[in-house]
Amino acid sequence: MNPVEQQIQALRDEIAQHNYAYYVLDNPQISDAQYDELYRELVRLEQENPELITEDSPTQRVGDQPLKGFTSVTHAVPMFSLDNAFSQEDLDSFEKRIQERLPELTAVDYAAEPKMDGLAINLRYVNGIFHQATTRGDGTTGEDVTHNVRTIHSIPLKLLGNGWPRILEVRGEVFMSKQTFEQLNLTQIENGEKAFANPRNAAAGTLRQLNPKITAQRHLSFYLYGWGEISADWQLPELYNNVIQQFKEWGLPANPDAEVVTGKQGMLDYYEKLKEKRVELPYEIDGIVYKVNRIQYYSQLGFTAKAPRWAIARKFPAEEVWTDLLDIEIQVGRTGALTPVARLKPVAVGGVIVSNATLHNLDEIRRKDVQIGDTVIVRRAGDVIPEVVGPVLSKRTDDAREFVMPIRCPECDSEVVKEHDKAVYRCSGGLFCPAQRKRALQHFVSRKAFDIQGLGDKLIDQLANLEWVKHPDDIFKLTVEKLSGLERMAEKSAQNVINAIQQSKQTTFARFIYALGIPEVGEVTAKNLAQHFKQLDALMKAELDELISIQDVGDIVAENILTFFKQPHNLDVIQGLLDAGVQWPTPEEVKIEKDSPFNGKVVVLTGTLQQGSRSEAKKRLEALGATVTGSVSAKTDFVIAGEKAGSKLTKAESLGVTVLNEEQWLEMMGENNG
Repeated sequence: MNPVEQQIQALRDEIAQHNYAYYVLDNPQISDAQYDELYRELVRLEQENPELITEDSPTQRVGDQPLKGFTSVTHAVPMFSLDNAFSQEDLDSFEKRIQERLPELTAVDYAAEPKMDGLAINLRYVNGIFHQATTRGDGTTGEDVTHNVRTIHSIPLKLLGNGWPRILEVRGEVFMSKQTFEQLNLTQIENGEKAFANPRNAAAGTLRQLNPKITAQRHLSFYLYGWGEISADWQLPELYNNVIQQFKEWGLPANPDAEVVTGKQGMLDYYEKLKEKRVELPYEIDGIVYKVNRIQYYSQLGFTAKAPRWAIARKFPAEEVWTDLLDIEIQVGRTGALTPVARLKPVAVGGVIVSNATLHNLDEIRRKDVQIGDTVIVRRAGDVIPEVVGPVLSKRTDDAREFVMPIRCPECDSEVVKEHDKAVYRCSGGLFCPAQRKRALQHFVSRKAFDIQGLGDKLIDQLANLEWVKHPDDIFKLTVEKLSGLERMAEKSAQNVINAIQQSKQTTFARFIYALGIPEVGEVTAKNLAQHFKQLDALMKAELDELISIQDVGDIVAENILTFFKQPHNLDVIQGLLDAGVQWPTPEEVKIEKDSPFNGKVVVLTGTLQQGSRSEAKKRLEALGATVTGSVSAKTDFVIAGEKAGSKLTKAESLGVTVLNEEQWLEMMGENNG
């Protein structure tokens, strides 16, 4: 190494140590002016010797070019979420479950940490050099945000010390301090831009900036809380807090308020202490995370489907404030459900500016006796969803008025219907309503409906956003020329989609009925309707008595069918589909063996069958008069369990449903050759 290289490396090491002292230890060793002088000297030397610039240099934190987008990354080790505890009883149950699985333990030590209200991140280091950063995403796949994470000064680009493994993945939370958040919102407002609702949203929005220079200006922070992949050349310490301590020695920041506590009383004491301290903390937290401290127990305790059994998040209680209820407006959801939304005089609740809150449904409004014009109590339930708790009756004025649910959909003017025995009001214009557009289209092209290959959710979103496809019949008006003009859609891909659309015109009556998306009309009901009516006109003209005489069609489903075919908008779309050439053969009569033990029974298939696929088994059972469904309930008669049967088998056993293995099923079918 020549003298210039030595000088550059010495400057990098010195700056890294000062970053660690400043951002991690909160104990600066030099003044800002002295730090700036060191930094400028490094910049000068690197500019004079560009061949010596490396990716772990402090000068490389801020990228020069905005990104064009974020790429997906599959996590080497999944990033699980945590189960929540909302009371001390929940924590007691958590410890009881641990002691049931580890009966040799008389007392359990837990690593206790503030639960940061930020964004989970996975940092990957290769030979001590920062290599990649990815968001949690869905737990299996996240987004590559490496360029933006490089701008976070508390995250070292090169680990300090030595002895690190070849591969080290560190997990933690990216967050924005309260002070930084307040300053950012002042800047946003001064620039005529929208203020962020809370520090978490600000941190998430900042981390997804395509321009890393903007990310750098917003001063994000990071605290570690765990790890992902670690190569076998490093021996993991026995205790969680020792692992975190080692990571800290390598220059990674951890929460200074973390402690190790023992048993239920230790968890309770820590909770009470942190709850009192919460308002003074320089960052937002929404609870506490407790983890079993001894790592060897993790494999014994294992995981549920979505969370480790050795960790839990204790949530803080919601915070409440009073404000004015200015109005109640209706929001039409993707399923057509009408949800009343409270428009509030903006108010800060737990560090968040709240101007809207859900009122759930009309029954809830009446139960709480909430009226427009009231002073209301607003709570952030679980510190996430703003909720109107109820009115302050002592402040009710003569101007207050009751809310009335509309009888016509505010989006499409279709009739609004109330679901029987439910509190839900729903728009009946399923094929036409703009609010339901994307969901209706996605359902229409799905595998069990028209099964249009290549017309996935992302393409549907594009077509709906461009308003090229407003209703299902518009799909059949698309052309290769139009589709090939879309981003990332070459002419060959466009042609494949058009071919799939054309092929889908030849369908079955059952698929057509299912594709309409009539509430409560699933695949089985659609087949029964097709078998009974044979012709579309007969179904559309059917009356209540005839509908409820059909297997699997009760009063509610029958009412949904009648209401659906009463809406002129829906009839227009259906006619458009027929005009486009959609057709099907008349359904063949299905002869059912009435003497079969499966006739009239509800059956669920689960696991892997050795003699044929589950879809083949389904057809055979339906030919015997069985109704094959996808979920287990008290109404299920039989569960047929193949190999590796999972949660459906467990639920069947808990409900006392008869479970048949494949051999027993075949014997009942009269096909066992054993």
